[in-house]
Amino acid sequence: MAALFLRRLTLQAIKTENNCIARCLEKHFLQKTAPAQLSVTVSVPRLPSLIHAKAFSVAEDAQDKKNKKKKTETALTSTGRKISERIIQVFDEKGNDLGSMHRADVIKLMDKRDLKLIKRNACTEPPVYQLMTGLQIHEERMRLREQDKAKPKTRPTLTKELTFSSNIGQHDLDTKSKQIQQWIEKNYQVQITIKKGKNVEDPENKMEAIFNQILQTMPGIATFSSKPQAVKGGRAVMCVLRHLSTKEENMYREAQETQKGDILNKENRNDRPPDVLHQ
Repeated sequence: MAALFLRRLTLQAIKTENNCIARCLEKHFLQKTAPAQLSVTVSVPRLPSLIHAKAFSVAEDAQDKKNKKKKTETALTSTGRKISERIIQVFDEKGNDLGSMHRADVIKLMDKRDLKLIKRNACTEPPVYQLMTGLQIHEERMRLREQDKAKPKTRPTLTKELTFSSNIGQHDLDTKSKQIQQWIEKNYQVQITIKKGKNVEDPENKMEAIFNQILQTMPGIATFSSKPQAVKGGRAVMCVLRHLSTKEENMYREAQETQKGDILNKENRNDRPPDVLHQ
């Protein structure tokens, strides 16, 4: 009986010792592997983000440099002594062609005459440069600035749409004509659609006559951008009106002045007394 009890006690001690060893080994293993796994999980997502950010910044920097270079060239800036080409074609401050010159000779000429070098055309071979004084550069910049101001600023053409029936009354038509004129004066294009009235046999030219009536309310202001044409299977007619261009406005004024002159000449001829021959 005592021997059996000692045997059970020995087995229990061995089992407890094995469990303690297993827990110690497991704890030691986790302490070794956890930091490595953590560093991997942290570094993996950061690496592509850094690469992406770098690539984006490089492309953005290249675009900025390109825009800056283009702005600098159009701003008529002196190149100074930084001439990238070895051989260039040079014009002096009076516009005389000095021919192809080495950049070292050009720099010597700049120092001798106290001039600045301007790039005129980089697309030719060799590229074209011109020597200019500081005053000439200032005057040229002012001239280019005035040219930019004189250029017409193109804006996107906006279109207004208007639809009504061919049975429209004269008062309503006058109201819509005023609205169309306001849009035209604001440089809108106006798309007008006239539908055939229900249960009404309109003549073929009635809707075209309505378009012409609208156009006659704004002489010297509007014209057809597209002529009236049938749409929706012939159940409606559509046209587009636009503002006259500057050239068309000038032509209209000239035609009006010529017409007034002809009327005055005709009236003067009618008021002149007939010549009477005295015998």
